[in-house]
Amino acid sequence: MKLFAMFNDIVRNLFRKPATRNYPYEKRPDFPGTRGRLMIDPTNCIYCGICAKKCPSNAITVTRKPDQSWQFDRFRCIVCAACVEACPKKCLRMAPRTEKYPDEE
Repeated sequence: MKLFAMFNDIVRNLFRKPATRNYPYEKRPDFPGTRGRLMIDPTNCIYCGICAKKCPSNAITVTRKPDQSWQFDRFRCIVCAACVEACPKKCLRMAPRTEKYPDEE
């Protein structure tokens, strides 16, 4: 009896569409409300450090002197977007997951 039930499953699944996606070619769209990844436009940044102060995971480091620099540790980021909300110049934004960082090619 169990063999017959298994045979029914095999025949039924032969004529159905696959249950999975063809991943590299068919990518699932992001869910609504997904924040994505943090991106910066360094041309607008004034290096005030407010984003680093608001970051709960200390993923952002801003150096004002001697040379202005902005560093982001993407592995520490918890994608809360607190830095995006705090930025006075709006140079930070949350981008979709599929958008690449400038240093990724």
